[in-house]
Amino acid sequence: MSLTASLDETSVSAAPGEETAVPLQVRNSGRTVEEYRFEVIGACAAWSAVEPAVLSLYPGDSGTVSLVLRPPRDSTVPAGETPFGVRVVPTGEQGSAQVPEGHVTVTPFTDTTAELVPRASHGSRNGRHQLAVDNRGNTPVTVRLEARAGSELARVTSATAELHIAPGQAEFAKLRARPARRMWRGTPVTHPFQVAAAPQVAEGQEPVEPVLVDGSYQQDPLLPRWLPRALIIAAVLLIALVGLWYALLRPAVKSAAREAITPEAVRSAAAADPSAAPGTGDPAGTGTDGADGGGTAGAGTGAGAGAPSATPSSPAEADPAAAAPTSAQVRVRDAVGGGTNTGTALEVPSGHTFQLTDIVVQNPQGDAGTVVVSAGDGTRVLSLGLENFRDSDYHFVTPILVPAGGKVTMTIDCRKVGKPVGAPAPSRCSESLFLGGTMRPDPAG
Repeated sequence: MSLTASLDETSVSAAPGEETAVPLQVRNSGRTVEEYRFEVIGACAAWSAVEPAVLSLYPGDSGTVSLVLRPPRDSTVPAGETPFGVRVVPTGEQGSAQVPEGHVTVTPFTDTTAELVPRASHGSRNGRHQLAVDNRGNTPVTVRLEARAGSELARVTSATAELHIAPGQAEFAKLRARPARRMWRGTPVTHPFQVAAAPQVAEGQEPVEPVLVDGSYQQDPLLPRWLPRALIIAAVLLIALVGLWYALLRPAVKSAAREAITPEAVRSAAAADPSAAPGTGDPAGTGTDGADGGGTAGAGTGAGAGAPSATPSSPAEADPAAAAPTSAQVRVRDAVGGGTNTGTALEVPSGHTFQLTDIVVQNPQGDAGTVVVSAGDGTRVLSLGLENFRDSDYHFVTPILVPAGGKVTMTIDCRKVGKPVGAPAPSRCSESLFLGGTMRPDPAG
């Protein structure tokens, strides 16, 4: 063999980010001039080289080249011992190559960074953050966390006291900022704080300054600013809706309910019912208009009283044992100072009893005076002042019984004739009575 190669040092230390050279001695023990080439073998081949890369020697001469080690200062090259070899290959005799071996120890270094996400938070009760710590060194590191608030008005706590981070990795720690006191209303308050990430180094290594990260937490009031204004607007709307109901909707609903029970509607329902036979009229001849239009006091059976516009249905003609719905109407007029006038709305035929359940009294002109509704033998059912109403309806849960031969009458006493809007002034008071109930045949005695 015409080649001899050896390293001056077989064990060497290399600092990341720095350059370390190891001499390599080569001797040509052959008889011809030889050219030698070099190749680094091992894990450090990516960051190592031989300079010069080619060496030519005469027979019996020796030469020196340098193995240059350049470990990068990052986490890709872990700290510790790494074996290597240098292959020396003569170009004339490639089969007689030699490989001097050694090992390089990469020294450890610590490089940590930290970032707070988000940098600023806000909330009424607390603020949440995450601290991201990166280990850019070549050795595992333990990082101790410490959070410090800028004042006594807030507290900052970390869910983790220490982080163990492998080379080239990142770990996260959750932070929470809380105010010392709750704030119900007012301007938001900003609380600054600081988080320190202190790497723990092994004995013999130089201490590393902790990484400081600044953050802030904005304390918002529990009650938002728009809440009082929204409550005021809601109260105003509620009052407006209630006023609208009482001013417009409620009277309209009540008026519609009253207008739904009209004499025409009842007469149409009675005509559409084949079981309801025509009722008897006013057998006593009461309720007809007087020729002079004014009645005398005490003459309440005909003068000034209008005839009933509807007569009660008699169930006796259809089915003597069946009860039939019955309705009737009478209109009574009276002049001022002429005494009272009476009109008969219904006279119960013999062998029957009338059950009075509904009464509607109308004062369309707005007259002033009194109106009395009587049933049976003259018993007063209603006594009203005309100036107090235009339409008034009454419904009885317990019917008023009118026996055979009894009458339902309306008596008015006119004190002042009203004047309808947009119509000529009338000369007499004019009121109407509508009633409804059931006509039942009396049981055979």
